[in-house]
Amino acid sequence: MLAPVLEIYVVWHPSDTEGERISQELLDHFRGTTYSGLIGGAVEVFVRSASAGDDPDDVPRPLPCTAPLPYGIPHPVLTAVVLVAGTELAAAVQSFGRWHNYVAMLTSARTDSPERVGIYPVRTASGVFDGTALGDLVGSIQAIGNGAEDEAEFLTSVCRDLTQGIAQLGAGQGKRVKIFVSHTKRDSVDEEEQDAVSSLVRLVREVISDTRLDEFFDAHDLQPNEDWELALKSAAASGALLAIRTDLYSSRQWCQREVLIAKRNGVPVVVLDALTSGEERGSFLMDHVPRVPARQCDGQWRPHDVERTLNQLVDECLKRVLWRIQEEIVMSDGPDVDIDWWAPHAPEPLTFLEWLTTHHDLDAQKREPIIVLHPDPPLGQDEIEVLLQLASVASLHDTIEFLTPAGLAARGG
Repeated sequence: MLAPVLEIYVVWHPSDTEGERISQELLDHFRGTTYSGLIGGAVEVFVRSASAGDDPDDVPRPLPCTAPLPYGIPHPVLTAVVLVAGTELAAAVQSFGRWHNYVAMLTSARTDSPERVGIYPVRTASGVFDGTALGDLVGSIQAIGNGAEDEAEFLTSVCRDLTQGIAQLGAGQGKRVKIFVSHTKRDSVDEEEQDAVSSLVRLVREVISDTRLDEFFDAHDLQPNEDWELALKSAAASGALLAIRTDLYSSRQWCQREVLIAKRNGVPVVVLDALTSGEERGSFLMDHVPRVPARQCDGQWRPHDVERTLNQLVDECLKRVLWRIQEEIVMSDGPDVDIDWWAPHAPEPLTFLEWLTTHHDLDAQKREPIIVLHPDPPLGQDEIEVLLQLASVASLHDTIEFLTPAGLAARGG
């Protein structure tokens, strides 16, 4: 067991019914399969609503981030507090009683440890911050969620905004997650097909503009007299890459290079699959990444497909941050596990070859096997055999183990 990395607390007044729906959405998301590939204990989700004692009007149990923990128990590296700001919570805080003190303790924890504690208010009613005591406490903190009337859309936006906020907190950069959009300039000589490609690119830009994400489109963001090759490499090597895979995408040199740069730098890549006529042969550089299908309805691309792609990209960003934190914990004071490569994604020939060429100083006479650890799910045996063949060609002995957290636990650490 490692020290805890991320704890999420959903806090709401028991009379604000929206709190339970929001907490269930976050429980389902963060306790589902999305983050199950990390080392156990990477993400925990808790709720605080009901009274801690016999008095139904009392506040819930305090959060661990508001006080030192006993017996030397470490605080998690990151604590995210989702405060559901409804009318009942605003009324309870307005009385300057126990609920006011409870929320004040949360804001104090954020102020005392801004690099470790984040508060993410969710406004479920208008006016809850306007001239209220609750507004005085948390009104200056950017709320999450897009305020959509459609409940499913609203809950999805809350989840995406929270994931993005935690990823930015964990990265410690103070910058928005930037989505680098990779696409072809012209994908077909057929005017109708080209119009379809252009409309999809426009839709991607529109959907991103409605989120809190930052974007990089080369045609829009490159400045006069700027070195376009260096700019593209810099953009592809940071943030996350959304590849709009239309018919000619995999054959374009710069599209291949953008994906290559992203993979070599451990940058999350998600493909928005928008093939219409199909590809002649594809590209091995484009595989081994999550893929979301883009489909048309009545001649129009569906915004929902783009939103799903962005949601997955943001999750991949947070998983990368948590994986790197777990690596730091193990390397500093964690269990005695000799891991040679903490691969942020399951290795493939491209990334494995890159790692071999940059770690050629590995001792070929090392008695213990070389350990490559990557998030679950595990590689297939045939995939492993190909990677071992690459290692053999590189004159590296074949005692290499490709493990996931589950495999490492089964092996006995």
